[in-house]
Amino acid sequence: MPDFLHNLRTFVRVVEAGTFTAVAKEKDTTAAQISRAISMLEEEMQTVVLHRTTRHLSVTEVGARFYERAKAILADLDNATDEARNATQTPSGRIRVHAAPGLAYSSVASVLAGYQAKFPDVSVELKIEQSMPSLVEDGYDLSIISATQLPDSVYISQAMGAAYAVPVASAQYLARRGHPRTLTDLADHLLLQLESPVSAPDEWHMQKGADTQVWTITRTPFRANSPEALRAAILAGAGIGTLATYSVADDLVTGRLVRVLPQYHLRPFTVFAVYPSRRYLDAKVRTLLEHLRATLSPSLASAVEVVERYADKGAAEDMPVEKGAVRVKEARGTRRAKRR
Repeated sequence: MPDFLHNLRTFVRVVEAGTFTAVAKEKDTTAAQISRAISMLEEEMQTVVLHRTTRHLSVTEVGARFYERAKAILADLDNATDEARNATQTPSGRIRVHAAPGLAYSSVASVLAGYQAKFPDVSVELKIEQSMPSLVEDGYDLSIISATQLPDSVYISQAMGAAYAVPVASAQYLARRGHPRTLTDLADHLLLQLESPVSAPDEWHMQKGADTQVWTITRTPFRANSPEALRAAILAGAGIGTLATYSVADDLVTGRLVRVLPQYHLRPFTVFAVYPSRRYLDAKVRTLLEHLRATLSPSLASAVEVVERYADKGAAEDMPVEKGAVRVKEARGTRRAKRR
């Protein structure tokens, strides 16, 4: 194919220039080499495109038709090549992004809107799903997800920031059922479950400093696979649920939600931007990654700072923790707390 394209370009230039010698000077070669390129092209197509004598060249009828088609094809090929080359330099066209629901609603959607305003030649398509799709097979340029650890894959990832979930409830619920002061108090409360790639819905890995205790929920009045749905249930007073720092920071500031057992938080995780390849990175992906580092990363850090401020408000004295496992009473679907 490289030889064929070379010979095709040579043929087009010979027709336009009128002589082998003129084209040979352009290409810094000999007229014999130009003649050989035309002969190879004719052999490939099994037809004559140029009549030639020692003093004259003329285009055959077949050659004239072929010239018009070849000229158009080469122009399209050059345009396509320029477009592909520019794609790594100037962001334009559509970029398809996947994001997990909590991230999408809390910050990613607005961050992407800011990116599109900055690069108006780019159109953004955002798909919101809890699980990360197959980026190559499903045609995505980038995925923004939360994970404690990424599985081994051919994808490239960049960490955008850290976060964790905290137990929260509405003021109305706490006025009705009281504030838990220790982990064992959770046995007397309605605990809501969230299906999430970050943690099992029926286990809360409660961390306080270097200590971790696992609280297992065996029954729940409400279970959701979307942080927004869980948040709506918590706001409605359905019980205590866990929300990520980026999903709950604004609600804590406005007082719509209150931290429960504020001396604890769940196991930390990382927010990643994942994309298929780092080789010849498309300008859209490269500039979006830069935009995410400049906007999403500070937003994630700010949310953690806000939530941490509420760790000091109303923190109660925790239950003493013995070495090894600690059995707690079964009540309202709560089974055990275990130190890890």
